[in-house]
Amino acid sequence: MHRRLLAIAIERFLRLRAFSFRHMFGRWIGSYRDLPLCINQWANVVRWEMRTRLFLRTAEFLWQEGHTAHESAEEAREKAIEMINVYEDLCVNQLAIPVVKGIKSPMERFAGAEETYTVEAMMQNGWALQSGTSHFLGQNFAKAFDVTFNTSVEGVTDHVWATSWGVSTRLMGALIMTHSDDSGLCCPPKVAAIQIAIVCIWKKADQKEMVLGAAKDVAARLRSRGFRVELDDRDGMRPGAKYYEWERKGVPLRMEMGPRDVEKGSVFCARRIGGPKFGLAVDENFEDNVDDVMDKIQQEMYSTAKNRLDELTKPVSSYEEMKAALDSGETGFFLAPWKEDDDNEDKIKEDCKATIRCYPMDSQEEAEDKLCFYSGEPATHMAIFARAY
Repeated sequence: MHRRLLAIAIERFLRLRAFSFRHMFGRWIGSYRDLPLCINQWANVVRWEMRTRLFLRTAEFLWQEGHTAHESAEEAREKAIEMINVYEDLCVNQLAIPVVKGIKSPMERFAGAEETYTVEAMMQNGWALQSGTSHFLGQNFAKAFDVTFNTSVEGVTDHVWATSWGVSTRLMGALIMTHSDDSGLCCPPKVAAIQIAIVCIWKKADQKEMVLGAAKDVAARLRSRGFRVELDDRDGMRPGAKYYEWERKGVPLRMEMGPRDVEKGSVFCARRIGGPKFGLAVDENFEDNVDDVMDKIQQEMYSTAKNRLDELTKPVSSYEEMKAALDSGETGFFLAPWKEDDDNEDKIKEDCKATIRCYPMDSQEEAEDKLCFYSGEPATHMAIFARAY
């Protein structure tokens, strides 16, 4: 047990087990007929971080992880790329977080992997956050743990080709740091636990029944359409305090209903991301109009973050240019031609605290005929450098 754990008074001991590649895959795989074997799981993981940071680096966290074994290298690599595409889709289309999809440098690659694919997000301060990875492990783990299978050729055995991939509760940190503001959390509609908060307003007791009845009808219609709705009918709390609570919690859309709104057959709406308040008629088109509002909120949140990423991604042709920018307090992604060199990568990290986040997949052709911004030798890649969490 870790020495730091021994110093803590623990009432109930739990058993920690190591990575189970050998114990499980070794039992389940015997023949090529058992392949591919693909395991997807949600689990809690312990990593004894020396310096924790809420949501980003914690001693224990929840994650989704996958492990696969394949008969061929081609099939395994395809799976690794397929999964990084899944993570890109999750970030872009659900979390409204734009990402740069790329390949890690050998120094940043997962230990034991032949290739690590990554999606890198930019936070509001211009720092990078690794938001998901997928690893093509080759046969390295299989050879280390002796996981073999009988091939289709009689009498011939081989080691499996493996992948692993995962995302964690770090994505919650990414969402918070990408979208939130000084008023609190901002949640994209597609992932908000509560998408719509209906705040009931009345001054007199005889208004309460009318407002609540209408609000319950509106809530029922929205829920039947699939929206996640909270009806706020709390007594003894001023409307302004309710507004602030739902704003702080990041609810994408707030609907206000008072006696006048009920009489007009409408609701008064406020978007969490700002903009003028507006009314919506509670008519036959009500649900469709709410759908449109939610789609626009989702798209605007993505566009705001994408514009930031584009504006703070800066092509540089010399190391001095990047270092001067960082030394002056600038942040962002610096896209530079790069000749792969572990020693030079280490020197840059030591000198200006920037690391290679990835070789972006959609920019590699730009390296042709260019010189490395650090060594002056012919470039092998285009690389994104940034300070990162």
